[in-house]
Amino acid sequence: MRGRRTTPRQAIALTLMAVASASILAACDRQVETTKSSPRPVRTTTIEKRESLKPLTFTGRIEAEDEVSVAFRISGRLLANEARLGDRVEAGQLLAQLEPQNELSTLRQAKAALSAAQGQLTQARNHYERQETLLAQGWTTRANFEAATQARQTAQSQVEAAEAQLSSAHDLVSFTELRADAPGKITATGPSAGEVVQAGQMIARIARQDGRDAIFDVPAQMVRSAPADVQVTVSLTDDPKITARGRIRQIAAQADPVTRTFEVKVGLTEPPAAMRLGATVNGRVETSSGPVIDIPATSLTRINQQPAVWVVDPSTNVVSARNVDILRFDQAQVIVSQGLDAGEIVVTAGVQALHPGQKVRVLGSEP
Repeated sequence: MRGRRTTPRQAIALTLMAVASASILAACDRQVETTKSSPRPVRTTTIEKRESLKPLTFTGRIEAEDEVSVAFRISGRLLANEARLGDRVEAGQLLAQLEPQNELSTLRQAKAALSAAQGQLTQARNHYERQETLLAQGWTTRANFEAATQARQTAQSQVEAAEAQLSSAHDLVSFTELRADAPGKITATGPSAGEVVQAGQMIARIARQDGRDAIFDVPAQMVRSAPADVQVTVSLTDDPKITARGRIRQIAAQADPVTRTFEVKVGLTEPPAAMRLGATVNGRVETSSGPVIDIPATSLTRINQQPAVWVVDPSTNVVSARNVDILRFDQAQVIVSQGLDAGEIVVTAGVQALHPGQKVRVLGSEP
């Protein structure tokens, strides 16, 4: 079967269509080239190093800056214990008393012994004076006079010993009464009336009215890394709005044998009245972890299965990809540990549309 012959009119139409197609393809190529050559607008930031503050929080309690446990100096049966938890006491106020019968008997014996010693001293003095007179008149011997002198000295020593025993007996009687040595508030109490207590056994604990401490149990590594004069923010656990400032006043020289932590006392500056003794508090300390680099989270992309950013060359405005190591991050910012230096320019917006070697235009700068 014969092929169909093309007419002149059809040949002209085909030629025009071919020319039009070539023009369209050339225009597209020019548009692509123009698109490739035009700088892409981006937003950037300049890298800066800054000190990173790392917050540390501990839970503790409020105690008196000066707290003392009061106790009897001698053992005995407790006659009365007037100390009540939470009571305020004044200096010299009677807190507790032991049964004083034995001590009163000792006091009476000491008084009787002193009277007997004083009587012997009087007799020895009179005998000494007679011997002294007789010796001057030649009616006695030197040996009798020396014996009288020795007897007088012995009687004098016995009187002094009896006086010391009497003073000790008075002290024993006074030791049956326990009194507060300073004004304060009772924070703990010991045995009740009728119990037998030992010398030194805690009868009451008094918090003196001269300051408040926040007490925390801190791990050893935190004690070593804490600055010398760090400021601590203390707040009530049940009401964080109530706060006070303080500084570390004392660190225990030895770790607790059970928890292996160190007791740290923070002296509070003008603590509010709501921070009562025994209240549970939180202490917050901000420690420096050294200079770090932080960038907006929008700067981060992923290249070669690793976190990366686009770095802009300021002389050519050409971007290059660079992998970085991430220390920590949140929704707003990323802390970079390695991969960037201060002064470098990093793209923060438009990172997903970039490719290595692409030229960019920083928004807000000259085109």
